[in-house]
Amino acid sequence: MSAQTATADAPAQAGGSIWLIGVLLAVANFLAVLDTTIANVSIPNISGSLGASASQGAWVITSYAVAEAITVPLTGWLANRFGAVKVFATAMFFFGVCSALCGLAHTLGFLVLARILQGVAGGPLLPLSQTLLMHIFPKKQLPAAMALWVVTTLTAPVAGPILGGVLCDNFGWPAIFWVNVPIALVCAPIVYGLLRSKETPTERKPVDVVGLSLLVVWVGALQLVLDLGKEHEWFASPMIVGLAVVSAIGFASFLIWELTEANPIVSLKVFRRRGFWVSVITVAVGYAAFMSTNVLTPNWLQRNMGYTATWAGVACGMVGVLAIFVAPISAKLSAKVDVRKIVFAGLCWMAFITFLRSGMTSQVAFGQIAVVMLLMGIGMPLFFLPLNTLALSSVDPDETAAAAGLLNFSRTLSGAFGVAIVNTAWEDGWSRNQSELSGLIHGGQEFIDQVMAMGGTHLQATNALTQIALDQAVMLSTNQLMLACSGAFLLGAVIIWLAPKPSRVEAGGFGH
Repeated sequence: MSAQTATADAPAQAGGSIWLIGVLLAVANFLAVLDTTIANVSIPNISGSLGASASQGAWVITSYAVAEAITVPLTGWLANRFGAVKVFATAMFFFGVCSALCGLAHTLGFLVLARILQGVAGGPLLPLSQTLLMHIFPKKQLPAAMALWVVTTLTAPVAGPILGGVLCDNFGWPAIFWVNVPIALVCAPIVYGLLRSKETPTERKPVDVVGLSLLVVWVGALQLVLDLGKEHEWFASPMIVGLAVVSAIGFASFLIWELTEANPIVSLKVFRRRGFWVSVITVAVGYAAFMSTNVLTPNWLQRNMGYTATWAGVACGMVGVLAIFVAPISAKLSAKVDVRKIVFAGLCWMAFITFLRSGMTSQVAFGQIAVVMLLMGIGMPLFFLPLNTLALSSVDPDETAAAAGLLNFSRTLSGAFGVAIVNTAWEDGWSRNQSELSGLIHGGQEFIDQVMAMGGTHLQATNALTQIALDQAVMLSTNQLMLACSGAFLLGAVIIWLAPKPSRVEAGGFGH
């Protein structure tokens, strides 16, 4: 059954059960995205507990990201080969089992292996949760269902560090993995039981072993470059250069093979649709900027503003409050208005808010930060939900699963690019700005004399002056990157107009 036909026929599902399914699909998507960031703040605890260094502990994050990035674009092939419902339920159950294995780990090697398996299971949950929502919901209810999916997608990366910090501090680091177990193990059989009768058609095709191998090579190498580059001084390291070369050659080989293979593991033919590839580029640019601000904000609050992890999380979490209320509105507008206009408005709004943030000072109050983050949430669903609508309505109905996989893959990879770039640029900005500020400080000796007059030593006075310069250097670096992110949002707003005007929009925005 095509996604378009299924959507039209979905009323056969009872009203109560269809929303139960919708919530469970959204929860599955939330868990998969959440686990990309939930371990970030717990690495010191994990490393100390397992007797590993901080750099070794970072593999807990990298292993999951690599595995998930590889399996997301495979979703279309898996769904066509085994059925979307069966793949989703199996992945969900496997995700819960692997989360339990993570919680039981007593060595770093075992934990990394469990995280790889968890990422393999989590990858299909992202696109299939979206595909199945389109498959079962009637046209009138689909906008609300997709709004729920979008909210979970955008709030999960923000909620990850907050929830991870709370669980780790109060229950120990294994709790960040155990929290998935009951949810996943309960959701999987319920979803399968409710959707078994709506399984998608399958087609037995030979496995594209070469394409799969090339995908693993180039995506794995690229993810390692992004995750380890900063630690190894990027291209000053022969290892990073080697990984980059392997990724580039692997990517070129993968493209050539998949475009000429009769039964490719990843269907790239969806890129023949201008609406789809423009959407992919737009989501890549916009989501990279969004993830960059998400990573930069808590780092700045804790490094420069003296916030605890909890309070930094509360401030950042405000971004999801208004998004919850705006998402249904965005979904309804997507069925009535040219979606390019909605995406343009959302990206311009996010660019404006980020531009305002580029003028903040180290004296900004918590309330001001919270309000700005709150307002940022208005633009998130205006940008992301209609963009998904445009992308998936641009392809043929039987290509929905493949298109959703590639769209989510592009989003995941672009987010990793954004985080890697902003982390490096932020710290490089410290050094550059501090050097410039050190030469511009006037009255430095007067400050030192004042500190010494109050009983401080010359060393204490000098250290205090240095710290002031460093704090301002960090603040400047933060503002400079916020300005760059604002420009990236504007770039995305311009790119979206390369897409053709939608000729026909179904209710819910998923007609073709």
